[in-house]
Amino acid sequence: MKIFVESIDQGIRDAIENGPFIPKIKKNGSFIKKPWSQWTNEESEKAKFDCCAKNIITSALDSKEFFRISKCESAKEMWDTLKETHERTTEIKKSKTRRNRRQNQKGLNLCFMAKKEDDSSSVSSSNSSNAENYSQLLQAFQETHEEAN
Repeated sequence: MKIFVESIDQGIRDAIENGPFIPKIKKNGSFIKKPWSQWTNEESEKAKFDCCAKNIITSALDSKEFFRISKCESAKEMWDTLKETHERTTEIKKSKTRRNRRQNQKGLNLCFMAKKEDDSSSVSSSNSSNAENYSQLLQAFQETHEEAN
C-alpha cells in the first residue's frame, strides 16, 4: 500500500500519516479554520490529498472493513483504526499459537512418559499402565482441541 500511495503523490502519504491539511487564519490572536471560499489554489490542492487517501483506503477494503472505518473523518483516522484492529488481531493469533504449542508439548510429554513407562514395566502391569497413560493422553488432546476452538 505504501508504494502504491507514494507512486501517486507523497502528499497522500503525508495525509495518511499526519492527518489532513486544514488551512487556517489568525483571528483575535488564535488560529481558526479558514473558510473554504478563501482557500488559495495551493491550499485546495493540499486539502485534496486527504480525499484521495480516503478514496484509496476505502477502495481497498471489503464491506466488513469498510463498515469499521465508515465513520472516520480523515485518512489518518481510517488508517489508525485499521492498524490498531489488525495489530490487535495479530497479537491474539500469536498468543493462541503460543498457548497451543504449550498444550501440544504437554501432550507429547505424556506420550513420551507413556512410552517410557511401557518400556520399563512388566508385561502383567503394562496393560493397566497403558490404559492409564492412554486416558491421560486422550484428556490432554481433548483439552488442547477445546482451547484451540
